[in-house]
Amino acid sequence: MTEQKIVKRLGKTSIVPPHGSEALKPLLLEGEELNQALANAKNLPQIILSSRERGDLIMLGIGGFTPLDGFMNQADWQGVVDEMTLKSGSNKGLFWPIPITLSTSKEQADTLAPGDEVALVAEDGEIMGVITVEETYTIDKAHECQQVFTTTDEEHPGVKQVMEQGEVNVAGSVKVFSQGEFPTLYPEIYKTPTETRALFEEKNWQTVAAFQTRNPMHRSHEYLAKIAIEICDGVMIHSLLGALKPGDIPAEVRQEAIKTLIDNYFKKDTVIQAGYPLDMRYAGPREALLHALFRQNYGCSHLIVGRDHAGVGDYYGPFDAQAIFDEIDKDAMLTQPLKIDWTFWCNGCQAMASTKTCPHDADQHVKVSGTKLRKALSEDQEVPENFSRPEVLQILREYYAGIAKEERAEVHLVGASAQ
Repeated sequence: MTEQKIVKRLGKTSIVPPHGSEALKPLLLEGEELNQALANAKNLPQIILSSRERGDLIMLGIGGFTPLDGFMNQADWQGVVDEMTLKSGSNKGLFWPIPITLSTSKEQADTLAPGDEVALVAEDGEIMGVITVEETYTIDKAHECQQVFTTTDEEHPGVKQVMEQGEVNVAGSVKVFSQGEFPTLYPEIYKTPTETRALFEEKNWQTVAAFQTRNPMHRSHEYLAKIAIEICDGVMIHSLLGALKPGDIPAEVRQEAIKTLIDNYFKKDTVIQAGYPLDMRYAGPREALLHALFRQNYGCSHLIVGRDHAGVGDYYGPFDAQAIFDEIDKDAMLTQPLKIDWTFWCNGCQAMASTKTCPHDADQHVKVSGTKLRKALSEDQEVPENFSRPEVLQILREYYAGIAKEERAEVHLVGASAQ
């Protein structure tokens, strides 16, 4: 759907409405209602949340998963896994690409009955919310993985998460008490859908493209965002703040690098830097759909989808995440993909380009793999000057130098203890 069609559909003064709802549906309690619920929750049985479930709960709390009212029941799980469609209640028939579920042990599930209240507790002991049990059910984990991740290989980090979760899923509506550490750790960038919508209204942005990232931005990412700025009123660079796989760059380093890039290389008031509380699932195409869906709740009309969106390893083709948008109903959600080809600096063009626009051979293109970049930065080797901005490279060099120093110190301690 084009920008013009979206504006016409929404009206000239509106931003995109939430998914499946006229208004956001945040489930986060406040004030005296929160105090009373928290006091009551201290006397309830507890389910310990995984990191992924905790992030999902916070998204339910802030309205990021509008219109869901809690963790999915068996009918919705089955419908989402097999058909990407909710199958029960007032949301029956609504598009949803990835199951949002809560699990526990069979022993605990056997003690639960419909109507029971259970406290939802983070691994650090914080009571994050309460679920009112609708039902408990078992699932075929391998089937979920094959459908959602297109693999059952437990080397895939998303598959590993599912295979290691509890034996039984617990469904029910939730009340959310906390947004965790995110508002405190990232006060300048962590934003709820209510807050981003208010920002877009304030700026009079009716069409907004989200740029999803779990990495610092190099020149290709910068180019993608600037293409979107040419098309839309503005861009929200929206970074994942939850857990990543080992070896990925931590959120605080990424945020510093992105802020530096925005401050030095983007026109003022064309970009908003923001963050959200989910863990990566690395579900490739299906996760791209989820990224578009919850960006609709944040108020974005478009999602930039480039090469290997939300992928990991060699599990997905480089543009599978673009192709999947052509496989769903065009009215499944309002937020639409901005599909952009592989981008790079071309020495022949002497400019940023893509495989769609550049006439030169691949040996003219400056491309650096993540593994090669990490090795170069950690060993203080040269990185092609047209791959990344120098201010960003400096931040990353300092981070990798710190890691190398820690590793040398550990080797020294191990060596000393062995003597």
